[in-house]
Amino acid sequence: MTFLVLGHFVLALCAAPLVRRWGPRVFAVLAIPPALACGWALSRWDDVVAGRPVTEAWTWIRTYDVEVAFRLDALSLLMVLLAAGLGALVLLYCVSYFDAGDRRLGPFAGQLLGFAGAMLGLVLADDLMVLYLFWELTTVLSFLLIGYDSQKRGGRRSALQALMVTSVGGLAMFVGFLMLGNLAGTYRISEILAAPPAPDTALSVAVVLILCGALAKSAIWPLSLWLPNAMAAPTPVSAYLHAAAMVKAGVYLVARLAPALADVAPWRETVLTLGTATMLLGGWRALRQNDLKLLLAYGTVSQLGFLMVLAGAGTYNTALAAVAMILAHALFKAPLFLVTGIVEHTAGTRNLRHLSGVGRALPWVCAVAVVAGASMAALPPLLGFVSKEAAFGALLDGSVSERWALALIVLGSALTTAYTLRFLWGAFARKPGLADTPVHRVPFGFLAPAAVPALGGLVLGPGIGRTAGLFEAYAAQYPAPGHPYHLALWHGFGTAPALSAVAWGLGAALFARRGQVAGLGRRMAWPSAERVFDATVLGLERGALQLTGAVQKGSLPSYVANVMFVMLAGLGAVFLIDRPWREGPPPPRLWDTPWQAVVAALTCVCALLCLTVQRRMQAAVLAGLTGYGTALLYVVHGAPDLALTQFGVETVSTVVLVLVLRRLPLFFGDTARRYRRVVSMVTGLLSGLLAAGALWLAAGARTEAPAGAAMVEATAEHGLKDVVATILVDFRAWDTMGESAVLAAAVVGVSSLLYMYSGRRNPDAPKAWAPVVAGDGAGDGAASALRARPPAPDAEPAPEPGPAPPSTPSQNHDAAPERDWLAAGGTLDPRHRSVVFEVIARLVFHPILVLSVYLLFCAENLPGGGFVGGLVAGIALTIRYLAGGRYELEAATTVRPGVFLGFGLALSTTVALAGLLDGTVLHAWSWHGHLPLIGDWHASTSVVFDLGVYLLVTGVVLDTVRALGAWTDRGTEDAAAPALAEEEVR
Repeated sequence: MTFLVLGHFVLALCAAPLVRRWGPRVFAVLAIPPALACGWALSRWDDVVAGRPVTEAWTWIRTYDVEVAFRLDALSLLMVLLAAGLGALVLLYCVSYFDAGDRRLGPFAGQLLGFAGAMLGLVLADDLMVLYLFWELTTVLSFLLIGYDSQKRGGRRSALQALMVTSVGGLAMFVGFLMLGNLAGTYRISEILAAPPAPDTALSVAVVLILCGALAKSAIWPLSLWLPNAMAAPTPVSAYLHAAAMVKAGVYLVARLAPALADVAPWRETVLTLGTATMLLGGWRALRQNDLKLLLAYGTVSQLGFLMVLAGAGTYNTALAAVAMILAHALFKAPLFLVTGIVEHTAGTRNLRHLSGVGRALPWVCAVAVVAGASMAALPPLLGFVSKEAAFGALLDGSVSERWALALIVLGSALTTAYTLRFLWGAFARKPGLADTPVHRVPFGFLAPAAVPALGGLVLGPGIGRTAGLFEAYAAQYPAPGHPYHLALWHGFGTAPALSAVAWGLGAALFARRGQVAGLGRRMAWPSAERVFDATVLGLERGALQLTGAVQKGSLPSYVANVMFVMLAGLGAVFLIDRPWREGPPPPRLWDTPWQAVVAALTCVCALLCLTVQRRMQAAVLAGLTGYGTALLYVVHGAPDLALTQFGVETVSTVVLVLVLRRLPLFFGDTARRYRRVVSMVTGLLSGLLAAGALWLAAGARTEAPAGAAMVEATAEHGLKDVVATILVDFRAWDTMGESAVLAAAVVGVSSLLYMYSGRRNPDAPKAWAPVVAGDGAGDGAASALRARPPAPDAEPAPEPGPAPPSTPSQNHDAAPERDWLAAGGTLDPRHRSVVFEVIARLVFHPILVLSVYLLFCAENLPGGGFVGGLVAGIALTIRYLAGGRYELEAATTVRPGVFLGFGLALSTTVALAGLLDGTVLHAWSWHGHLPLIGDWHASTSVVFDLGVYLLVTGVVLDTVRALGAWTDRGTEDAAAPALAEEEVR
């Protein structure tokens, strides 16, 4: 089963190049995977009917017991035949429907086949999480398929509407799945059906949430508005998604879970009420439509309501009728959609007011539509008649609520007959006063995909006994009544045939009075669902704008204050409601050694002093001291790994903060008034106290053994000593990989914004250097800088920077030229150079890099790791920048930061994903040996993973310093440019 599902996606990825080569003919090739799936399902028919379902499960993540489980039983076999069989026919239909040369055809073909694969996985899934995964895949792919013609506003809007309605319902369903799996103790669907959880309030809430997803997917009122608008999609999409596949997903889910949940309130009440209302409203709206696809769309909404009633009623007889009607509906609705596409393709319109005499011109097309329409109207001897008779009989023998539902369903069946006649008359009849519509010949290959399911409905009516075993195998999940219903073409005269006759008569009368009915419908029109949806979306947009305007003020202190207030409100509410201190947590241990108290007190003093200073740089230094104080606490507490990381992060953060503050005023200014400082102080103190109290209470409420001991034992089993590094690069490597990706994305985004803001998107472009030699007099200081200027368009490239020209007496230069200790020392202003700092930077740069490499490779048994090693390497580069400016930083590394970022992220991600090959995260492979001078050595994939983290963190620091350095230095140069130019002129 896994290979059948994956085969769809693999071929879907190849669809675009195949379409470019072969055009629409490639749809015949794309029909192979669903055809194979259909044949495979048929080969398992006897086993499934005999009560031997086919199961398959494989472990995905062994540590968390996550499995991908598939199961083929009676219901899933029926749905596989519909999703795969009709999917193959629709793909064959596309060969004739689409024209060659359409650039959109490649992606469309892949999306349609991918949807077939997602639908196949959905109906085979035996795990709630796997089912949800494929459920959302169908949602996303249907959005793309409905929005096929993205150039049209209507197509984009319809696709977005379908996505919003079904995805919101899907999110609610996901929460319901989590609750159901938690209550049942398993997420295996077969196990939940075998041992359903006991009814209670939590289960009722889960039922409501699950029904929200199912009702949204199957377009049940009041969530039915998206399906008619989805007719903006091409006809093959309408025939497949909205007749045989996507809209059946909600019905399938209800039918799948009804044996376990039908007796849980309010399952049955919700399904019966909304199902019957949908059947009536959809049928009534169909009588007013002039577009053939819209007529069928509202008819589909009506039929889905009928199916939802049968699938969710939760009895043996209704379950039997439900699966029969699911098959019948697919076999008559899909050919009707396909016939509509043929009519539109040949006549150029699908408006029934403009069609006349098409039946005489296309008799075989008309014959297929008549057969399918007769099944939809439940005329004998077609399958639609057999299934509707079964539905009437099942509801007659049901409860009082089911009999009330039956009365409404009979009225809905009359509407079905009326809009069926309207469709056949509008599409094929000759209308008085309207000339025959010119059409062209329809090839056999175009009509055959529509004829096959229509003939299936015709054959399976008298031959219902061949499929009855499969249907009864599904219904056997319910307790069988004393006299169970048996599917047959004719049970004799009785109440059910009489109700069918009433429905036919009322339907024919409604069609005969179609003019009056349409007028009555327009006068009785309720507020359009479109208007309600538009008003809802507009209200949400306006509310979001107002809320965003109130919260997003462009003030970082306001953002931090909002976060603090939310935390205070949330934790405060929890404390007031739960009062966790009543459990009597252990008294807090203030310190292990007095040194911890000393360091903590000094750190608090630095934090409080931040509120008293007026200079920004002083606040930055004090804030940095609080970080270093925290690192000292780690040292005193015996956590050297955390201390190293904290020291590195705090150093880089302080440098970055200082770089930013260079462009800001020296003092805080008028904004830092006294009352604001008081509010900040109170908010910060309350937040810290509340967070500390929550941490203390949470630690005191622990009921399970700490995980640290197990981590220490697991680390020792691997022959390692550094527990922290092992956790980061082995036990929790996926967390590290995700955090690294987020860090890389954030830094790339920030640096890109800075470059765009500074007007220098590519700061590494070649530059022309113009040495400016100091002049005499008062202006020699301003002209002594060596600055980078963009050359004039017709100017010759300026020479590389070199030593200043020899001094002359007139220049008043008595001192010998200074030695350049840095690569770009010639670009520095002599007045602002620090020879001591340059010498120190020159001497410590390479030892710091060696230290970073040592920290990288010693992490298995000593404090270190790729993260702290990358920080140390970044500090070395930062020192070069502080000593020599941005040009010195460029000379220190010729590799762009993006190379470090990309290669590091790719390396760590590849290693982490490669570990899945044997069901682990890392430690899939290891190496060891002996080297001269070094001795025995050992390495594993975790070291390679850590190397990726090292490169990524180095790239992060380098990109940050380069971006901020280029931004701030350029601002300084631009500010000094007028004075420098004036001095040069003088």
